[in-house]
Amino acid sequence: MHIETITSPDLAWQEGALCAQTGADFFFPEPGSSVREAKRICGMCPIRSACLEFALDNDERFGVWGGLSEKERLELRRTSR
Repeated sequence: MHIETITSPDLAWQEGALCAQTGADFFFPEPGSSVREAKRICGMCPIRSACLEFALDNDERFGVWGGLSEKERLELRRTSR
């Protein structure tokens, strides 16, 4: 199966993401592990805001998205209501 057959056009922005070039280990660490490196990479990513918007719109509950951890996204949802 080719990746083009399973990639949604709505997710095409992910191809330019720095995390796509780095690997998921930084962005989905073991519980209690540091997310510092993931946040550093996100801070340099040109599509950080699109990533965060996607995570918030899709209620992503795990990992670092758009430079925010699960707890930070939850807090952002609470304060934006």
